[in-house]
Amino acid sequence: MSSKLEQLQALVAPVVEALGYQCWGVEFLSQGRHSLLRIYIDKQPDGVLIEDCEIVSRQISGVLDVEDPISAEYTLEVSSPGMDRPLFTIEQFAGHAGEQVKIKLRSPFEGRRNFQGLLRGVEEQDVVVQVDDHEFLLPIDMIDKANIIPRFD
Repeated sequence: MSSKLEQLQALVAPVVEALGYQCWGVEFLSQGRHSLLRIYIDKQPDGVLIEDCEIVSRQISGVLDVEDPISAEYTLEVSSPGMDRPLFTIEQFAGHAGEQVKIKLRSPFEGRRNFQGLLRGVEEQDVVVQVDDHEFLLPIDMIDKANIIPRFD
C-alpha cells in the first residue's frame, strides 16, 4: 500500500467507524488533474443504502477540507462494496474463502499477472487461489486489485 493510500486510510477510517459503519477499503486513483478518492463502507446485517453513503460523504468531506491531504483537484465517492466486492486486507481474503475471485497483480508472478479461480484462504501473508488444478500462493503486497466474482444461483 502506498504511503498516500495509508495516510488517507488512517484519516478516513476512524470517521467512518465513528458513524457506525465499517471502512471496507479506500482507493485513490491519481489521474492528473482529475483524481478519484473512493471509500467503500459496509454495515451489517442490513447493508448500505444511498442515505448511508450521503452521511459518510458529508462527514469525510469536512475532514478532508480541514486536513487537506490531497493537493490536487479530486472527486470523492462513497460506495458500498457491492456484489463484486473488492478485497483489500488479508482478513477480508480469509473471510471470503470458498468464493470465486479475480486478482490482478502489480507485477508478474510465475509468468502472469491475472488470476481467476477459487479463493482457498490465506497462509500468513499469502492469498491461496486455485486456478484449474494449480494452487498459487500470492503475496498480499503484490496484489493490485482483487474482486469477488458474484454468483447468481
